[in-house]
Amino acid sequence: MDTNYYKKKISILSVRDYLSIIKLAKRLKEDESLKKENCIKIAVIGSSSLQYFVMVLRLYLMKYSIFSDIFEGTYDGINLAVFDEHSELYKFQPQIVIILTSYRDIHDMPELFSNNNVIDQFITYYGKYYQELWKRISKIKGCYVFQSNFVIPMERELGNLESNLYYSRQTIYSLLNIELIKRKLENVTIIDMEYIASLVGKSNWFDFKMYFANKLDYSLKYIGMVGEVFAQQVSALKGKIRKCLVLDLDNTLWGGIVADEGANGIRIAPNDPIGEAYRFFQQYLLNLKNRGVILTVISKNDHQLAREPFDKNENMILKYDDFSSFIANWNDKASNIDLIAEELNISTDSFVFFDDNPAERENVKMYHPEVWVVEVPENIAEYVAVLEGTHAFDWINVTREDISRGETYQKNVERKRLNSLYNDYHEYLVALKMKGKAVKLEEKDIPRFVQLINKSNQFNIRTQRYTEADIKNMVFDNKYCLISVSLEDRFNKFGIISCVILKKIHNRCFIDTWVMSCRVLKRDVEYLTFRRILECAKEWGCDNLIGEYIPSSKNGIVEKLFLDLGFERLEKTSIETFLYIYDINMPFQRTIEIKEVD
Repeated sequence: MDTNYYKKKISILSVRDYLSIIKLAKRLKEDESLKKENCIKIAVIGSSSLQYFVMVLRLYLMKYSIFSDIFEGTYDGINLAVFDEHSELYKFQPQIVIILTSYRDIHDMPELFSNNNVIDQFITYYGKYYQELWKRISKIKGCYVFQSNFVIPMERELGNLESNLYYSRQTIYSLLNIELIKRKLENVTIIDMEYIASLVGKSNWFDFKMYFANKLDYSLKYIGMVGEVFAQQVSALKGKIRKCLVLDLDNTLWGGIVADEGANGIRIAPNDPIGEAYRFFQQYLLNLKNRGVILTVISKNDHQLAREPFDKNENMILKYDDFSSFIANWNDKASNIDLIAEELNISTDSFVFFDDNPAERENVKMYHPEVWVVEVPENIAEYVAVLEGTHAFDWINVTREDISRGETYQKNVERKRLNSLYNDYHEYLVALKMKGKAVKLEEKDIPRFVQLINKSNQFNIRTQRYTEADIKNMVFDNKYCLISVSLEDRFNKFGIISCVILKKIHNRCFIDTWVMSCRVLKRDVEYLTFRRILECAKEWGCDNLIGEYIPSSKNGIVEKLFLDLGFERLEKTSIETFLYIYDINMPFQRTIEIKEVD
């Protein structure tokens, strides 16, 4: 079988169809025909049986086109793997470690009637224990950790008093979950298994017969849900995130058809059960927008008619300005997705499509298989639960730049309108009144710096990924110079939109990483950035700059970047890479329409 076979199969299987998932996962495990190179190395350790999880994780990673080489730890082998520096875990040198914890890991619970100080000391002890686990794993260069939190057990020895007493087991597990959040390191993400278990119900989640027989910590029925969540987080870590939600209007954002009922006749009123359900969905969408998800509309409708509910109906929670792109015409929706991608300058593999019409969903699936098409239920009351259940917008972190993303894309449309007023592109750049800053990375900007490096795929010369811990180490290493570039114009402030990592190697300055947000392409940012790169190299006393271009399926736009900047191409030493050299003493003469500010 080829990779597309498994990717297609797992994409259409329900996460609840655990028997089919396990069958497919076993087939994948035994398939010797698949390529084994360029695999991401993942170690899975835990307190319970890991066999099924490892098989299913490998399968769900295929859904995101991620090949994996997975090390499976022994039963109850967390301490053995982590605290023995000669263990198989360290020999494996994973890029990612997954720790599957269990409430059974917590031994010697405090006695009944223990005072608050005893409980706090108990929580602190286990908090420090897990923090030490993470620190030891972090000694593996570039390693990232995903750890599940504690699923609070069903057993309540004290009955309802469990929620009234500080020393109860239920309270202690809740406090431990909070302690994990408080103490987690920059290269650690907590996976909320407690939420997943609560979602399906604890009486369903726990299968004691399965545990006593096979030491599996939860019912095998939910192995698909667990594998999907972890695979999605690994995908997000590798920069594969969804950030744009494409929505229909009629019977998706409101009940009824606006062309028939009119702007004030559609069902969106709070005193109508159907209308209230649509309002609930709209509020959820607004919350997504406020945390950085780009909202867009594609509707088969007259544009002015489609807009009227947002302008005239006072019961609408979403407003017209909440959408970064609003397309209403009679063209097919697959073609309109291309228009949104072009208008916002983003890749279609970051799109999620939500439309109540199954025919429209099939159209998008056929022409855009890379788009995540949500299977929308018939009942509006289930819309939020279904969209939430996709985990499509689960990111590793959220930055201030994410929150302002929707507004930024809206302003991009205004910039395009401004551009249309000028015959000369140079005049357009002058009219933008851009201000930029290229400075050495400050500690407060590290989260955004890491995020941009890990999610940028187009303007990315080498497509290298780094954790927050890696970047912090580089900041304090005098062999590295890290540059962050921010930009603003007459429309809005972008924040940090370009990142550079330079490394001094003898008398040469190597450009290890150079990424830039696609939102600011062709705005002279690369020239402003290069000027700062030259300054850093001169401060080091280097003679040359060395640039390397490693082609990927998405970074073709930077193929000629170094030649454009005046580099000379060296003889090709590898089939997969291209090297370039630049003489530091050569003057860089380029007019840049960005005013550099302090």
